[in-house]
Amino acid sequence: MGLIITLILVGLVLIFAEILLIPGVGVAGILGLLSMGGSCYYAFTEMGATAGAVVTAVNAVLIVALTVWVLRAKTWKRLTLNTNIESKAVVLSAPVAAGDTGRALTRLAPMGTARFGNDTFEVTAMEGLIDPGADVEVVSVEGIKIYVKQIN
Repeated sequence: MGLIITLILVGLVLIFAEILLIPGVGVAGILGLLSMGGSCYYAFTEMGATAGAVVTAVNAVLIVALTVWVLRAKTWKRLTLNTNIESKAVVLSAPVAAGDTGRALTRLAPMGTARFGNDTFEVTAMEGLIDPGADVEVVSVEGIKIYVKQIN
């Protein structure tokens, strides 16, 4: 009797893990069903037809109850993350403004780094690719993005 109960519990845990933790039809679900089926087989062979029918009925009721419990909305709400992130990136007033000139430190394809004075910034080329060492001019600053173009 202890083996039957153990097989049922192991089967329920594996099926529960398959539904909630492991996506798709995988090893855990198959092993859970085999464990539940093994409990039915063991009950029929060792304890008789009546005990086998009772174990089969109990397994069916437990699987239906587990499925209904897992598919309820409240179960999913308890398992989901409810924290909303309200913060945004800090937008500091950049020490560069439209019209400032500098030098590209890396290739701007279209993003890279450029130096303006003693400060290095991540910049975005407005058009095309800009090679390292080329002179660039700030076209616009939007939030934390700095847009540049190559000076001919």
